[in-house]
Amino acid sequence: MAVSRKLAQAGTAVLVAAAMAVAGCASGLGGGTYERAEARRTMMVQFGTIESVRPVMLEGTKTPIGGAAGAAVGGLAGSTIGHGRGAAAGAILGAVAGGLAGAAVEEGVTRRQGVEVTVKLEGGSYLAVVQEDEGENFQPGERVRLVRDAGTTRVTR
Repeated sequence: MAVSRKLAQAGTAVLVAAAMAVAGCASGLGGGTYERAEARRTMMVQFGTIESVRPVMLEGTKTPIGGAAGAAVGGLAGSTIGHGRGAAAGAILGAVAGGLAGAAVEEGVTRRQGVEVTVKLEGGSYLAVVQEDEGENFQPGERVRLVRDAGTTRVTR
């Protein structure tokens, strides 16, 4: 009985990790990624020249999902320790530790490499845009366009 319970717990942990990995791949913050609501919406376009490019890290998501999943798995695992009050204490400690670990895993899995692109616009002003690095390999001196709408700006070719 204990072996099947441990297998079920391991299976739950694997499923949670897989779901989080898939969720992390679902959203994009690069210049070529648009939300469905942005389709057929008018956007302002400006042109400029790249002044500098530097790598940055886009921190991962911090939703309650990772913590809750970790707490559930940790609580189940902790409840197998001892009997009676020992099992209850183990479940509580396991849930707390699992919640912290689950939140950290979610943030790590959804973290992305980004790029900060500083552009000198044709009018002489400067803009810096941070977006996910989708392998565009922008270079200083390269002419680019900036697509702007409702507080969102993308650097594209």
